[in-house]
Amino acid sequence: MAVAIRYYGTGKRKDAVARVWITPGTGTVTINDRPAEKYLGRRVLAHLVHQPFRITSTVGHFDVIAKCHGGGLSGQAGAVRHGIAKALLEVDPEMRPSLRRTGMLTRDPRVKERKKYGRKRARRGFQFSKR
Repeated sequence: MAVAIRYYGTGKRKDAVARVWITPGTGTVTINDRPAEKYLGRRVLAHLVHQPFRITSTVGHFDVIAKCHGGGLSGQAGAVRHGIAKALLEVDPEMRPSLRRTGMLTRDPRVKERKKYGRKRARRGFQFSKR
């Protein structure tokens, strides 16, 4: 019995976390047991997920299986992209300069700001009326 070669990467974005496995294959991307285009809904997000492959010229070389939780669709797409980039490093460490230059390996630190007391949201104050 042949053992399938799998490379793993964990991606994070906002509140979303994605566990990503890539295997040599035809280029299918599956997120939470559904095709990426169907799961994400928007073409822009599907395009985002494929970016690491375009940058490293490996389009159609790997199949992706990703398990996401937390956050929304946009955050999950970013998390999958981050996970794919990290998994590609396991395949070939020579890809690091090109992925680093385009910011694929950097965990985007932007998260929702906490609500402050005396305010309606993080920065929005309550509506003021003179009378």
